[in-house]
Amino acid sequence: MHFGLRSLPLVAAALTLLPVAGQAQSTLETVRERGRLICGSSQGAVGFGAPDSNGYWRGLDVETCRAVAVAVLGDRDAVEFVPLTGQQRIPALQTGEIDILPRTLTWTLQRDGNGLNFTTPNYYEYTGFMMPRALGIERVEDMAGASVCVQTGSTTEVVVTDVSTEHDLGLNVVVFDNTAATRQAFFSGRCDALITDAAGLASIRATEAPNPDDYVIFPATRYMDALTPAVRHGDDQWLDIVTWSIQALIAAEQFGITQDNIDSFAETTDPRIRRFLGLDPGNGQALGLSEDFAYQIIRAMGNYGEMFERNLGMDSPLRLERGSNRLYSDGGLMFPLAFQ
Repeated sequence: MHFGLRSLPLVAAALTLLPVAGQAQSTLETVRERGRLICGSSQGAVGFGAPDSNGYWRGLDVETCRAVAVAVLGDRDAVEFVPLTGQQRIPALQTGEIDILPRTLTWTLQRDGNGLNFTTPNYYEYTGFMMPRALGIERVEDMAGASVCVQTGSTTEVVVTDVSTEHDLGLNVVVFDNTAATRQAFFSGRCDALITDAAGLASIRATEAPNPDDYVIFPATRYMDALTPAVRHGDDQWLDIVTWSIQALIAAEQFGITQDNIDSFAETTDPRIRRFLGLDPGNGQALGLSEDFAYQIIRAMGNYGEMFERNLGMDSPLRLERGSNRLYSDGGLMFPLAFQ
């Protein structure tokens, strides 16, 4: 069964957070009764979340949602994807329009303190600028007076202001309310620069630029962001389920467990792997899931490294290096927690 996108009513900015904790049904119960998981998605970011030529949604964020659907419903395709603008995405989660927001969302203090619970980062990246190579600019310090296309509702609005102030650049910010308009304005020459996370820029350059080689990408700041799927405040069980579904992808890679070899671990005597696969009970019960939920996720999706490579890495059109998204044991930031 495959669920495609659906239309989403615009959510007024003044809408308040629903009292999830006081509702009769938990999110888990609601999702199971509905029979599908509803996930927020971008309006089209190849590698993270976009429909392919057949209308099937693909990308790292999309597959993160599919992993949760496997854990909760036993079906990677029991998912409905809702494309959201930067302004729509947080209200849509807060008001219950969606169950999870994995849409390249940066974990920040104010978001955390104002109605969102962040789970486990599924991508680490710096914010970058993309500019036409013909302008001869390849670093922030040389951007004085440049105009920058920015999508409202994103952390990049703050980054542009910070960068302009720090380096006394006098950047001219041109704000748009949706992804398509922001990109179109940049490529039409209305702005000198486009800002978003660097991997997003690489995706845009590879899939939308008239000639990708005509554009250069460079860091906006020296800081790294944690792009992290989020859920609503007020439902600790749902927070745990989403967190540990993502953790299962990372832990499987650390264990050397892949989509192809997972069944070869059926007779393992390693106690950590036995708990991870649900051969020794306890983990699934703690979350309200089947004991083998992690096994089911990896059997359906593969591990984090496999997901990265087919969506963003060397097996994808973007061919991005893993960099900070390597396992901690390989010098990266991906750190699996203990399944016990």
